[in-house]
Amino acid sequence: MTHSRTTEIDWEALGSALEREAELHLPALEAATDWLHGLLGTVEADEGGTVTRILDIGSGPGVISCLLARRFTGAEVVAVDQAPGLLRRTHDRAVAQGVGDRVTAERADLPDDLPGLGSAELIWTSHAVHHLGDQQAALDALAARLRPGGLLAVAERGLTPRFLPRDIGTGRPGLQARLDAAMEESFSEMRADLPGSVSTVEDWPAMLSGAGLIPTGSRTFLVDHPAPLGAAGREHLHHSLTRLRGMLATHLAEEDLTTLDALVDPDAPTGILWRPDAFYLTATTVHTARACAR
Repeated sequence: MTHSRTTEIDWEALGSALEREAELHLPALEAATDWLHGLLGTVEADEGGTVTRILDIGSGPGVISCLLARRFTGAEVVAVDQAPGLLRRTHDRAVAQGVGDRVTAERADLPDDLPGLGSAELIWTSHAVHHLGDQQAALDALAARLRPGGLLAVAERGLTPRFLPRDIGTGRPGLQARLDAAMEESFSEMRADLPGSVSTVEDWPAMLSGAGLIPTGSRTFLVDHPAPLGAAGREHLHHSLTRLRGMLATHLAEEDLTTLDALVDPDAPTGILWRPDAFYLTATTVHTARACAR
């Protein structure tokens, strides 16, 4: 939901928040892994192969890594991240879910360490490529790690979360639209500040094709938690809005900053932790492409 400049993100400190967000998205992620399983089932039927190794690039706390291990029961899943604390969370989650023998955690700095990760029949990466300066070069490097007939799945963009009505009874109506605009400005600044930043038309199927792959479709998966939102969802929104308040201070009018202060007040009945009208609606788009069979 939030972005800041990559050099300023303490991913390990965000471990609990990342887990909470991924767990809110579980139904959509499960549907996505089912779809990937179907696509790779076609590969197996055509090529006589099987999925034995999966790379989860930018795995965070390992929620998706464990989902992939449970869906692809014959595969080793390698969770790849730069933050040791997140990799420890991945290990603990895998053990708790009974897939610790097939989920391994490997620290790597992207994109430099990609060549040393080996190859796989499936590579999944979620909201990681946009943190790399040259997104096309990153996709090229990921494509090079695919085994013949293998699949690259890239989760990027989708729809920004919605979580409150247009008029929330405090401040000027339309806060979320202004937050969206401010976040886009912040995102553009983050991209421009990345080492080796390259401006790219973010047509993901075309970029996958440019990496030498054959696009196999894009699908968008809905996450819908209607009001009244449960405690985990409210905690996620409170954390996200608190981060936004700090990140977007220079992008928002004083009136909107005051509204955000009211929303993150843990004791106010109009704060996000207590509002009966809070909900969580978003969508994640997954783009897929296949390596040529050789």
